[in-house]
Amino acid sequence: MNRVFLTLASILFFALAATAQTTNNLSDAEIQGQQLAQEILQNKPVTNFTQKGILRIRNSKGATTNIPVTIDTFFNGGNKHWTAHYDASPTTNPLTSIKLDVIYQDGQSNLYYYFKPDGVWPLKRLEAAPSLNETQIMTPFADSDFWIADLGLEFFHWPEQKVLKHETRRTRACTVLESTNPDPSPGSYSHVDSWIDDESHGIVHAEAYDANGKLLKVFDPKSFKKVNGQWELQDMEIRNVQTGSRTWIKFDLSGKS
Repeated sequence: MNRVFLTLASILFFALAATAQTTNNLSDAEIQGQQLAQEILQNKPVTNFTQKGILRIRNSKGATTNIPVTIDTFFNGGNKHWTAHYDASPTTNPLTSIKLDVIYQDGQSNLYYYFKPDGVWPLKRLEAAPSLNETQIMTPFADSDFWIADLGLEFFHWPEQKVLKHETRRTRACTVLESTNPDPSPGSYSHVDSWIDDESHGIVHAEAYDANGKLLKVFDPKSFKKVNGQWELQDMEIRNVQTGSRTWIKFDLSGKS
């Protein structure tokens, strides 16, 4: 439905599932869930493109910060791999830019390269960074409510996928897919429930649960604009229901018609 879903990885929110179980001893709902997750991960952008917008962060005390963000999507590796490059610039000084590369690989896990000048992983060059591990990707991008794992749609790579039900959400026919983390550490997700549009395989709604099984975050695309006959996502929101904070990414569609 919209190439932004490919970035959020629209949302996202791809490559083939990194881990494939045999279908032996799996229920029909689990088999269908694995098939759906793989179909989502097989989607790729059809061309290189750049999106600009604002990362708007409202913390638990109500204070709001606006950070310009650019997302460049491009192919590498003969179209077998593609990269989403995020660049958030809190100030006009390029040395303060926060950068993230998510590399999607056919048949393999995502790679994540993060550069935050004053962060936990202070790196001189993004290219020299080690790929982040499963714990590190469960941390915020640019102090927002979007975790690095959210931007890479990492939960679709988990080995446990299950179709829960079919229902209409925001007038769209959806399949509800439960993605379960096989080994959730404190501070990570135990499972993510995603309402997947049956026609486009875009995410219409998603709910992420903490390691104790309590609802932690809710994701929704908010508004769309028709551009050249195609619906483009204008903004999306993710909110932390436990802290009261929320973050929007508002895309600049000015100049498009």
